[in-house]
Amino acid sequence: MPDIGSDAPDFTLPNTKREAVTLSEQRGKNVVLAFFPAAFTGVCEKELCTFRDSLAAFNELDAAVYGICVDAPFSNAAFAEKNGLNFPILSDYARAAVRAYGIEHADFAGMAGYTAAKRSVFVVDKQGKLRFAWVADNPGQEPNYDDVQAAVKAL
Repeated sequence: MPDIGSDAPDFTLPNTKREAVTLSEQRGKNVVLAFFPAAFTGVCEKELCTFRDSLAAFNELDAAVYGICVDAPFSNAAFAEKNGLNFPILSDYARAAVRAYGIEHADFAGMAGYTAAKRSVFVVDKQGKLRFAWVADNPGQEPNYDDVQAAVKAL
């Protein structure tokens, strides 16, 4: 995992419309990266809906929120639509960002050879520096949403 204060690992991932989104192009605004293991699972729905419901607070803090999952853009689009998500969901189907952030969850859900993202949240400041990192030990664990907002507010 990258160190707090270091440059956040850059990536280019497709959104649900298969349009490329590059982290370094978001410089000038704070960014919250919410990696989640799998669309259409209970804890992931709860987490992403919590971010959806608090998006106005992040907008007031000049922060963009991105959900990131290894599922295909098509699955992520259906997941976003079903849950009324109001921020982009990016597809890390090649697991490049998952590897860059050191959050590989190998053999996810007992499926040998299947790597998902560990549930994790990173906050990147306007200069592209990593300022907050939280990685779950257990995929059923949710982040402390107040801690995430406090990290953004401190920027």
